Amino acid sequence: MTKEYKSLGLMSGTSGDGVDASIIQSEGEMNYTSIYDEYFEYNKSIFEKIHNIKNKINSSSDLKILFDEIKLLEKEITIFHGKVVSQVTDKTKEKIDIVGFHGQTIFHNAKEKISVQLGDGNLLSKITKKSVVYNFRKNDINNGGQGAPLTPVFHKLLSNKLNIKPVTFINIGGIVNKTTVSNKDNNLFATDIGPGMCLVDKWIRSNSENRYDKDGLIARSGKINKIILDQAVDNFFKNSEISGLKNINDNEQVKSFDTKDFDGSFVDKLSLEDGAATLTEFSIQIMLPFLNLAKKNKEKIILCGGGRKNLFLIDCIKKKNIEINLVDEFKIDGDFIESQAFAYLAIQTILKKPISFPSTTGVKNSCLGGIVVNAI
Repeated sequence: MTKEYKSLGLMSGTSGDGVDASIIQSEGEMNYTSIYDEYFEYNKSIFEKIHNIKNKINSSSDLKILFDEIKLLEKEITIFHGKVVSQVTDKTKEKIDIVGFHGQTIFHNAKEKISVQLGDGNLLSKITKKSVVYNFRKNDINNGGQGAPLTPVFHKLLSNKLNIKPVTFINIGGIVNKTTVSNKDNNLFATDIGPGMCLVDKWIRSNSENRYDKDGLIARSGKINKIILDQAVDNFFKNSEISGLKNINDNEQVKSFDTKDFDGSFVDKLSLEDGAATLTEFSIQIMLPFLNLAKKNKEKIILCGGGRKNLFLIDCIKKKNIEINLVDEFKIDGDFIESQAFAYLAIQTILKKPISFPSTTGVKNSCLGGIVVNAI
């Protein structure tokens, strides 16, 4: 009889606002069952420390300069995750076999083969007395991959669960990534696309008391500055270092980004509202070629990630004659796709099954996942 694992996935995205926690049950093959999901908001101190440290890190050399500060924050973040595990297990009474611990990304540079997620797997295992899988990106990068995106193998599982193919999942987090599952042999293709909500979020944080543009209301009340927008979009697509557009059908295109790869300073002289509107449309314009490609290939387009809650963004996409579905329309809670994904990736890791592939991260060969810390 095939063993079913109960795994707790912990995910903190580029917004750095808190931790999504999800328990799933799966045999690590074709099926999974969602058992429990909950969000835990970081306190103000942790939130500010995360964004302060990210603002200080402009190159890999800054990681050494800020080493002590980074380690202190990593311990604080790990302890917070430990409390999350305790609260979830106390509340659900579920017996967890494994914890998938993504950690908090503060720096990612695939060219330099560096991706830093704050989170001490050994400490979390010690605190929780559970087996932990962490540092999911290192093995991929060491084997020639870009370290991201890592969720496509879960998107494939989701495609099977929903029985929808061909399908393109567009995950709009701080960064936008896409996964396409084809009809033919369940083939996977994935890539990061560009800025999702990271530029808008930073603009809102820098110019107001808000952390983000809830429902896109600020952007909706502003006016898109088309002159500035068109120039910024043109500059983005001309920059071969960050734009994968010219190789949109080519697996050799750029795969992964850091939020620092994107510059939103072109809206600096605009009002809060106009800047939010223009940056939101900027993100849409970067997504548009990939959305149109999916439309051309008759793939169902399913939106995931926090950006799907930005109603202004969703309305703007629909006005471009793009038919889209929110993942929630299929009775899947879109807030917890990535935390469920890392729960699944943890299971894949302990089963010694690959989590990344040449067509998802650019890794040379299918690659195993994170580092396993067995409970003592």
